[in-house]
Amino acid sequence: MASLSQEMIYETRDTLTGLADQAQARETIAQWQRDWPHKSIACPMQAMMITLGRIDTVNVAFGETAGDGALVEIAQRIKHFAGDELESSSAWFAARLSGGNFLLVARQECSRERWQWLAEALADAIAMPIANPEGGASLRLWPRLALMRVTENDDPDSVLDRLSEVAARMRVSNRRRIDWSTGQVARAGRSNQQLEADLLEAIDRNEIEILFQPQYALADDRMVGAEALARWDHPVIGRIGAGTLFQIAERADHVAHLSRHIARRALEKAREWPDGLRLSLNITPADLAADNFALDFAGMAEEIGFPLERITLEIIEQVLLADLDRVSRVLDQLKLFGIRIALDDFGAGFCNFRYLKVLPIDCIKLDRSMLDGVLDDERDLAVFRAILAMAVALDLKVLVEGVENEAQRDLARNEGCESYQGFLRAQPMSADEFLEIVES
Repeated sequence: MASLSQEMIYETRDTLTGLADQAQARETIAQWQRDWPHKSIACPMQAMMITLGRIDTVNVAFGETAGDGALVEIAQRIKHFAGDELESSSAWFAARLSGGNFLLVARQECSRERWQWLAEALADAIAMPIANPEGGASLRLWPRLALMRVTENDDPDSVLDRLSEVAARMRVSNRRRIDWSTGQVARAGRSNQQLEADLLEAIDRNEIEILFQPQYALADDRMVGAEALARWDHPVIGRIGAGTLFQIAERADHVAHLSRHIARRALEKAREWPDGLRLSLNITPADLAADNFALDFAGMAEEIGFPLERITLEIIEQVLLADLDRVSRVLDQLKLFGIRIALDDFGAGFCNFRYLKVLPIDCIKLDRSMLDGVLDDERDLAVFRAILAMAVALDLKVLVEGVENEAQRDLARNEGCESYQGFLRAQPMSADEFLEIVES
């Protein structure tokens, strides 16, 4: 999935996760404060510290390799969440401070209620199961989040000190999973139950916006299709990205309903596209849990009038954790209709290569983190090339996500990738904006 807001470029990184390190975090906060042009008011910054429980237990029970892999997965979840949920006009960075302690800081205006809601949603995302690379039961880590709004009296040291004090207080009290440096919790603008009801009303009123992230061939830079993304502008909370949107739907047991609604609207809008452009859609565990999903989806696409052979359905690792045999059967059925299957976010998390062996996958979408460092680090480049060599051996197409500059695009093309998407050419856009580009 594509991100909408801008992650900062890190000069120094944590060697395990690729996030900013503590020194970079301090420097970025200081730089934002120095460069803020409006000296009469403080630079608007919101910060949260994420501390993980049970990481030491994971190391003891499964070994340090599993623990390190879990930290890498959590880092990717934080990055993906920030890219999807923070405002498009904001700059942000994520850092690993030490051990299981992470930091997320955004330069943006944000109410206390929204920042707390974002923390709640991030906590839910972090607590989702993580595949165990050794096999067996999946891993779970339980986060606590300390929040603050950076004031004109704060410097980088006081930001980290204040957040650390809150984190220590939560560890001792063992009651809240989210708290503020003031000791006061903001009143939520919406209860979970109300938010779930709001979502059902938004679906009924067609208020879930469908955006399209253009995709381009690397050989000649022509547009080859687009990925459909969902966004919801809630009247109280503000913009909600696809990941959190589905978390809300899951609590209300309406994931399949939301997924079908998004797919239908995307197919209806893509029906106006010229021949040849492909539509990529994300599908969920709830979709693949239904034995008749393939037949129902194919029937919906044919009813709308969008060719099945121009559809790519994208799955992520979370889809595969529950019942790999069932998923494989459903994907085989989809393939009979000529639908292409892509494994999304490849390279984030543990990368279980067994999926590539047992599932009828046509394409892998390299997570944007796979491009981090490939231009400057020989080891990162070696990993990138090894994955591409494996894809060639398995006759898999490769799409690269998160391409932001020409050097990254040129490297992906020279190494044999087929296509890409990213801010270099276009951000996600409305259906009308996408059609204007296509027809221009």
